[in-house]
Amino acid sequence: MPNLFRLLVAASLLLAAVACDESAGEEPETSAPMKIGLLLDFSGAPETAADRKRAFDLAIRHVNEAGGVLGRPVESVEADSTLDPRVGVEAARRLVESEGVHAIVGPNASVIALPVAEMVAGPARVPTISPSATSPQLTAAADDGYFYRTALSDTAQGPVLARVTGERGFDNVGLIYVDDPYGRGLARSFEESWDGQLRAVPVDPEQTVHLADLQESAGAGAQALVVIAFEHQAVAIVREALDEGIYTQFLFGDASKRSSLVKEMGGDRLGDMYGTAGAPAPANDAAAAWDAAFEAAYGGPPQLTYVKETYDATVALALAAQAAGSLDGAAIRDQLRSIGSPPGEPVLGTPEGVAEGLRMLAAGGQIDYQGAANSLDWDSNGDLRQGYIGIWRFTRDERIEELETILFQN
Repeated sequence: MPNLFRLLVAASLLLAAVACDESAGEEPETSAPMKIGLLLDFSGAPETAADRKRAFDLAIRHVNEAGGVLGRPVESVEADSTLDPRVGVEAARRLVESEGVHAIVGPNASVIALPVAEMVAGPARVPTISPSATSPQLTAAADDGYFYRTALSDTAQGPVLARVTGERGFDNVGLIYVDDPYGRGLARSFEESWDGQLRAVPVDPEQTVHLADLQESAGAGAQALVVIAFEHQAVAIVREALDEGIYTQFLFGDASKRSSLVKEMGGDRLGDMYGTAGAPAPANDAAAAWDAAFEAAYGGPPQLTYVKETYDATVALALAAQAAGSLDGAAIRDQLRSIGSPPGEPVLGTPEGVAEGLRMLAAGGQIDYQGAANSLDWDSNGDLRQGYIGIWRFTRDERIEELETILFQN
């Protein structure tokens, strides 16, 4: 991203922040809502974004049914990040400067989350929680403590993907990964945990033809291909690999955990192919009640990944604002760790738990939010101290079957 573009964005956001500081002494209207922005790739991944938006809307509904934050309603504003960093940064800027959001849920992709964290969230002092950006690069983002995530870093997923690959009987694999912060991070994490032979090949995110890359990855006699790419590119890679007879065996990272992939290729060709992805806790006290609330609202369970994580991100921002007694960004940021970890009273990621948490905070108490997906015990970088990685597989009848959930503790 050009330096001039970064400087212009930073200058604009600094002016906005100064303006906010100058008006900080003014008493806001009691009825003014808390505004939370939702920043997702609505145009490039509409099904994924739709499922996460349902969880976002459900969280806001539960907060408002409990009386809102600081006696105010919570309102939502949406913006389309796409997978273009420039577009994502501009969308985040509009949420902050034009819509006046107090916090942001998103972005979903690491390639957008990294510049948004460093060029928008930090400079504008707007707490931002991504439910699904997993690149290890985000741990060291220059965000002044304003960026968090409710999904584990791929330092946790890589070792599980390597383990599953070995357990499938392979000791020599090719690896094709999208050359962006997400792909590079998960690929490196996989490589560091892989004991067998490996030939890794990066591909441009906009690339549509992959024959040369497939041939290079298979050049040392690879038995299977590990695919770390988003849905549209994973489809292209797998189709070309199958059509050219280069690979018949595949393993997948979380961005390829889409039923559309097995439906596109057919269960006869992708059935019994395994993958990994971040996962909610396999059985926590919130699960049944949250599942029931989601199904009552939408007629069925979530279909895709990082849905409960989106709910938790939204609720956490509301709880932190209530704990702070303010909608000021720095005040919200400074309460995020306290509402998600001991020594507070545990409250669950359910309609009743959200209401109880808001009530206790309003009365001056402390809470430990035990989310619908995971506990939100964040470290100093905004990374989860613990969470889960799931192992899944495509089935011959073109479904996704969940197999095992593995605890990660940092």
